[in-house]
Amino acid sequence: MRPSTDVIPVAFMPRQRRMAGMKALPGGKPRMLATWLVVTAAALLAGCTSIMPQALPETQPGSTAAPVAGQWHAPLPHGGQVADLSRWWAQFNDPLLLHLIDAGQQASPTVAQASARLADAQAARVAQNAVLKPSLDASVGASRGRPALDAPVATESSAGLQLGWELDLFGAGRAAANAAQARLESSQAGWHDARVSVAAEIATTYVELRACEILVQLAEIDAQSRARTAQITRLVADKGFRPPAEAELANASAAQGNVTLIEQQTQCDLLVKALSALAAQNEAALRRELASATGRLPRPAELAVTTMPAEMLAQRPDIHAAARDVEAASADSDQARAQRWPRITLAGNIGTTRIASGGISTNGSVWSIGPVTVTLPLFDGGTRRANAEAARVRYQAATTVYAARLREAIRDVEDALVMLDSTAKRSEDAASAADGFTRSFETTDASYHAGIASLFELEDARRSMVAAQSTVIELQRERITAWIRLYRALGGGWPATEVHAARSEAAAQ
Repeated sequence: MRPSTDVIPVAFMPRQRRMAGMKALPGGKPRMLATWLVVTAAALLAGCTSIMPQALPETQPGSTAAPVAGQWHAPLPHGGQVADLSRWWAQFNDPLLLHLIDAGQQASPTVAQASARLADAQAARVAQNAVLKPSLDASVGASRGRPALDAPVATESSAGLQLGWELDLFGAGRAAANAAQARLESSQAGWHDARVSVAAEIATTYVELRACEILVQLAEIDAQSRARTAQITRLVADKGFRPPAEAELANASAAQGNVTLIEQQTQCDLLVKALSALAAQNEAALRRELASATGRLPRPAELAVTTMPAEMLAQRPDIHAAARDVEAASADSDQARAQRWPRITLAGNIGTTRIASGGISTNGSVWSIGPVTVTLPLFDGGTRRANAEAARVRYQAATTVYAARLREAIRDVEDALVMLDSTAKRSEDAASAADGFTRSFETTDASYHAGIASLFELEDARRSMVAAQSTVIELQRERITAWIRLYRALGGGWPATEVHAARSEAAAQ
């Protein structure tokens, strides 16, 4: 089957314009660069639609309690749903591939570690939000004794509530809560990135294995052809009709064919073991499952890619996480600055007490409000100032990482589109070459049976056909892995609306 050639890659912006855009990074006072970076991302993809996500809130170190809560949220891959991941890979129409991806998700240490980081971030967010609220503790106590020599034995029991609250007048607590929320969202994006990476790695290994199986079959045909040629050449040379050098050359060619076959079989064995490790599958059971569809390449439902909205880059989990890291760094900076201002705490308690002594009991309620404590930082040796400066530097580093992630994302998409374009251009010629060599072999085979062509010509035509077919298989493997690479570059596939629109457009063409 010929690979589809209906993919039209996006026209790429010249590198000079891309670099010029990057050099325009605003300087001066530290400020949130997310808006500028999203606009740059849109400009870097030539042919992009005029869709731009809402900008990140304007936050910068130095603003008191800056509103860094997420107001700009990139859609996570597969809608953030695990079930949608399987639905995306279902377009390959290979149940075994889906099973391996699902098993790999459950067994992957990368996904497990990402889950642990997510749980830690969730706990940190709950703790930081709790700091903003009053604390309430209950206490119950009882005692019995004689407090003085001339006093009777007395029993005292009490129960009460203690209240504590630090007033967040300067926004330190709110900034810490916002930073915790941003880190939670960053951890969520990291978990999605881990599962997308695992799925792409398993799918790529699986495609390479299926292509390897086909190449083994072709290598066997080639090795058998070389062996037959060597055998006939040796017989003819022994009769004196061919020089001995030709027999030696034919033997060498047969040996080389066996070497190639063994190398290809070894490569397949290594890929099976890699797939077994990635998906945590028993190798013997996996080989039995693979044998049911040996040499069948899974084929994704290809689309006609004519435009690549910049908004689709925003669903990359690493970009999503980097944006949340910028928000967290901005909030950390606000918190560090707020620590240089006074802190006000309020305390209070209410309870009931009962005292029984000498047959007389007394009970009643007791309560108090206060003290109200104001802590003024007067001298700390520059600790708070240094912490604020460090937070500001961390914020600048986060914006730099965010910009780098955007550039990396654009490069990944462009590289994948270049590979798709290259395979599309080569597919037609490779298929034509394979068809031509196949027809040549069929003609030579007919001539051989008619006594017109020799066995040497027949085997030479067979090997040429096998080489051309091997080139087609390699090209198909390269094209499928390029689609997987584009899937990974976009952070995990295409939104459903984009897929349906692209397929409708391709069908119309």
